[in-house]
Amino acid sequence: MPSTNSVPNRMKERLAKGEIVLSMSVRMSRTTDVVAIAETAGFDALFIDMQHSALDMDATSQLCVASRLAGVTPLVRPPSHDPHTAGRLLDTGAQGLIFPDVNTAAQAKAVAAACRFPPRGRRSMAGPAVQMGYRALPAVEQTALLNDATLVIAMVESAEGLANADAIAATDGVDIILIGSNDLCADLGIHGQFDHAKVHAAYETVAKACRAHGKHLGVGGIRNDIPLLTKFVRMGARFLSAGTDTAFLLAYAKAQATELRAIKPSG
Repeated sequence: MPSTNSVPNRMKERLAKGEIVLSMSVRMSRTTDVVAIAETAGFDALFIDMQHSALDMDATSQLCVASRLAGVTPLVRPPSHDPHTAGRLLDTGAQGLIFPDVNTAAQAKAVAAACRFPPRGRRSMAGPAVQMGYRALPAVEQTALLNDATLVIAMVESAEGLANADAIAATDGVDIILIGSNDLCADLGIHGQFDHAKVHAAYETVAKACRAHGKHLGVGGIRNDIPLLTKFVRMGARFLSAGTDTAFLLAYAKAQATELRAIKPSG
């Protein structure tokens, strides 16, 4: 009799339906309150950024566990491609890893292997998994379920990565190609010029590669430019990194301070 066990992953379910996935990035928050905020605000995933923050393994784990309970998909961006770090992050509750600066098919193959159990990869077994509520299952069943529920996201952030986009997208085990727009612009010598022809061409190149190999396109680093984001979504993008906790807090705080400073005392 087939098992009824599964590993819910809201992000993966939405992608399978062709819907847009929105993630909220966390760099500053340390407590699980931010998970409730993300869920209430309507985000599908929490993008926990260990590359550009002081977040440690313990805080990241707490955020991952809370995300699972809230039905928000926990994603983590590790600071490197180190397979041991990748394994620990998955063991502590991440349902997807976002690897920065993936430039070649060989790198894509290595990070994908670090996230999947044999025979699909080289991830080490750790016993009952938090993603499954620590339910004990036969190893062959658990590894298959976790392999299927884990997302591997490769970031293309350089001219080299862009040149190898088709090979990266063709790599078995890579689910999403996320363009790191800020770093890509820097590498192309057009800092912050997201509407530049080179950026449009980059998205077209990666979108074509994703379509050819059945992968999903992601947009990172572009905020508040709805016309541009609309263009990229119509080009095929389905994963949007919508902004950071720091940026959201600063934007609201600045708006409130501006409104209050506009009040003039009488007399």
